[in-house]
This record gives sequence, C-alpha cells and structure tokens, in this order.
Amino acid sequence: MSFPDRVPVPEEVLEIARVLERAGHEAWCVGGALRDTLLGDPHSDFDLATSARPEEVQRLFRRTAAIGVQYGTVGVIDRKQVVHEVTTFRRDVETDGRHAVVEYGVSLDDDLARRDFTINAIAFHPLRGEWRDPHGGEHDLQARVVRAVGDPAARFREDYLRVLRAIRFAARFGFTIDPATWEAAREAAPGLGRLSAERVRDEWFKGLRTARELERLVRLWHESGAAATWLPELRPADAGGLPSRELSPPPRDPVLLTALLASDPAGLLRRLRASNAEVARAGAMAAGPAEPAAEDEVAVRRWLATVGNAADDLVALHRLRRGGEPSWLKTVTAIRERGDPLTRGDLAVSGRDLESIGLSGRGIGEALAALLDRVLEEPAANTRERLLALARERQ
Repeated sequence: MSFPDRVPVPEEVLEIARVLERAGHEAWCVGGALRDTLLGDPHSDFDLATSARPEEVQRLFRRTAAIGVQYGTVGVIDRKQVVHEVTTFRRDVETDGRHAVVEYGVSLDDDLARRDFTINAIAFHPLRGEWRDPHGGEHDLQARVVRAVGDPAARFREDYLRVLRAIRFAARFGFTIDPATWEAAREAAPGLGRLSAERVRDEWFKGLRTARELERLVRLWHESGAAATWLPELRPADAGGLPSRELSPPPRDPVLLTALLASDPAGLLRRLRASNAEVARAGAMAAGPAEPAAEDEVAVRRWLATVGNAADDLVALHRLRRGGEPSWLKTVTAIRERGDPLTRGDLAVSGRDLESIGLSGRGIGEALAALLDRVLEEPAANTRERLLALARERQ
C-alpha cells in the first residue's frame, strides 16, 4: 500500500481548510475517514485538525456548534447545514482512564502521538496533498494489524475505552491485534469498570453494526475480559446460535443482534443504559415464544397474538439462526393481509358494548379475553352481533 496523490475530500471541507490556512493556521484531515479511504471502505465525514484554538475557529466561521469545545472540538456548519468537526492540535497532560485534560499550542506530530492506534494516527493536508505518518500507520494498514501508538499500556491507561475500540477495529476490518497491544489490552481490562455505561453501549453497538464476523467480535470481548465486566450475559462464541450465513452489510440492528447473542438481552441493555424502548423490545424477543407451536393458521394467529410487536423481530432472529425463511412465514403474511383480528382492540365489540348487556368490572376483562380466544380460532366470528351473543352465553 502507498499513499495516493489525491483523496476525495469534499469541497466543503476544503473550503474550511482554506479559511484556516489563510488565517495563518495549519489544517489537516485526520482520523477514520483517511483510514477507511486507504482501505477502500465507505468512510465517514472528513474531520480536520488545526493549530487554531477553539475560540479562533469560532471567530473565523459565521456558523459553528459547540459540540466539544472543552476538548478542543468545534463544529463548523457549511452551506448544506452539515456539521464538520474541527479540533485543535492537543496533547494529554492528565488522564484518569475516562477523561483527559488537554493542552493546546502543540504540533501536529504531538497531536498524532496522543491517538490510540497507528491506523488512526495518519494525517493528510487537503490543500498541499502532503501525508504525515510518524507511527507507521500505512505499514500496519497493509499488514492488517491494530497496533497502539507508542507504549500500549500507556495508551490504554489514558482511556480504557481503547480496549473496546481495538476489538471493534479488529472485528470490523478482519485485522489481527499486535501481540504487545493485545497483552496490554487484557491487562487493562479491569479498568473497563471505570467507564460510563453509555460509552460502553455506544462501542458495543458500533461493533455489532460493523463487524465482519460476529463470532470474532464475541470471542474478542470474552478473551479480553471485557464481557466479564460489562456483558456477563453474552454467550461464548462457540455456544451456538450465531448466524448460519453472512450478516447483511452494515449498518445493522444492534438490539436485534444483542437479543441473538445474549442470554438476557434486556438485562444487558438495561445495564448499558439503553433506552426504555430498546430494553422493552429486547425483552419481548426473549419472552417469545420464538415460533408458533404449529404451522396451521390457528396456531400462527395465536402466536401473533401472544408476541405482538415482537413478531417481525422473531422472524428476523429465525433467519439469523437458521439461514432461511421460516416455513410458517407465508401463513403470517396471509393472516396480516386479510387483517385477521389478533388483539382485543381488533374485536368488533368494546368494553362499553359489554357494559350495555350488564357486564361490569372484572367480568368485562374476562369476557374480552374469551371473545379474543374465540376469534383467534374463528376470525369470521368477529362481528358485533355474534360477539355480543357469545358474551350473553357466558352470563
């Protein structure tokens, strides 16, 4: 691999670089977009690193967003309302494994030296076409290796999240982890408990969205010690249940994949402080049942009534586990296309209708449950007259 003469930097980013350079500051493209460009993978927006301090960046551009000013990052908003991150060259002067106190007024090389891995410590000058690679990132991209910048143990002590980032990059690109880096990552694993649940969740979700092979991702989480700290419900990679065929291209659904991989996905997501909706969704998948008791229409209707909104997720889990469509999926489709009643809300009578024939309180709920059970057996019975007659028979 060799550095290309040109990089497809968007014109909006080039214009930001021109403004910074005309004001006497350096402006370099850095980070994941360069790495992904060199690998030929789809990449995210190009970020800029600059010698300008945050307040100077805010002065130079009419529209900015304070997305991380305390860490040196200003969002510059272009004409298309897109936010581009511009971060001041910095180095860490104090770290606690979660956050860093940074110092400005340093060089690009100082800034690259504080980055996590060599493959992320490459810079490109978008106006001059110049590359800067002081830590051998190009070599490691070619060798398909994740290697820490400088002393691996020091890099992980600065921010324990880098352990999870090493795992994610290895699983995403199919890279190996440099032995010294891997040893330091495993030794640093006890420090993962100091991270916030939100940061761990974001890293877990990113890993699920981008991993080439889930088996590799799961294995590395276990072997590093990260799963024991944060994901004790995560099944071992050799426990079965992993997809029997390749996953769809990213991005993927991390809640669905968590339900596939964990013995208690709702508990796992609750610990990671996922949203209430995500936790509830995972819990519904786990509650199941995973499929109908039989393939006839009555059994499939009863299954749909039981699992409710989780039905599509359970179909997706079946595809992942078995590598094909469920044999009962056509029946599900036919039931939905006909609009067969599946919930109390689908019944042709309401609680008020049942009150009109003398039912009250608990009796109304029991009657609605019985009527739903009847129409799951016989959808044609779902008429007001028939259901009221059935309800009277129960009195």
